[in-house]
Amino acid sequence: MKSNAYPLVALIGRPNVGKSTLFNRITRRRDAIVDPTPGVTRDRHYAQAVWEEHAFMLVDTGGIEEADGPDNDQFSDHIRTQALHAVEEADIILLLLDGRQGVLPGDHEIVELLRRTDKEVFFVVNKIDSPAVETELLTPFWELGVPDLWALSGDHGYGFRTLMDDLIEKLGETEAPTDLPEGTIRLAFFGRPNVGKSSMINAIMGQERMVVSEISGTTRDSVDTLLSRDQYNYLLIDTAGIRRKGKTTDKLEKFSILKALKALTRCDIAVVLIDAEEGITEQDTKVIGYTQDHGRA
Repeated sequence: MKSNAYPLVALIGRPNVGKSTLFNRITRRRDAIVDPTPGVTRDRHYAQAVWEEHAFMLVDTGGIEEADGPDNDQFSDHIRTQALHAVEEADIILLLLDGRQGVLPGDHEIVELLRRTDKEVFFVVNKIDSPAVETELLTPFWELGVPDLWALSGDHGYGFRTLMDDLIEKLGETEAPTDLPEGTIRLAFFGRPNVGKSSMINAIMGQERMVVSEISGTTRDSVDTLLSRDQYNYLLIDTAGIRRKGKTTDKLEKFSILKALKALTRCDIAVVLIDAEEGITEQDTKVIGYTQDHGRA
């Protein structure tokens, strides 16, 4: 979703540099899952943000691995593609770098990628939490050959106001946002893992908006997409697959399920997808039960 009314700002960087933490701070919400495990953010995650009465759209992206990095897994290409889509859509890019780790080969690779775009790029060195360490941690990043660097602590807020004020100056004048177009219908898509929720949204949107794979549990965040067709507006909410409690051991998956259930509190209609080949299972009836407990159509 790229709004015609608001400029789009994309958060880009290697895994685990603090993009989702900064996303939450800018949007003043807790929408993006934050965890020290690399690769937590997979889909592009959009939200509306306002700073000093200036409105813009912000998108969080998955960490870009080195093209031939040793830690690449089956999701790395998907994540990279989604992040590069965000770069193409964005008006301004925030490249987040890890001040504690220093400059790594992956940083050089991303900087080279961004040099091929004509977009405005802010090079932000995160995890710098005080003036006492700023010079020491910032200095190595000048070797990237970038025009400016911003010191920041996404966790503690150091340097945040400076970054946001400079960002707003580049964004120019925008109008204060409305939440959604009047009369927007909110549809949330629920179901067991791998029943095709993301694929259905892709089909409705007519583009590859979500990461889709044959591996259960691909969607971890609940992701919103605004669709306008004729005079009608729909907010499509993709959610993580809901497993049986006994099979939910990974803590990230537990957070994802909580976020999926939270999506029930803000939708008008719940769309429950069922695998036609498997038929209705006991877990399907539980997912349907969740929608009824919340009184959703």
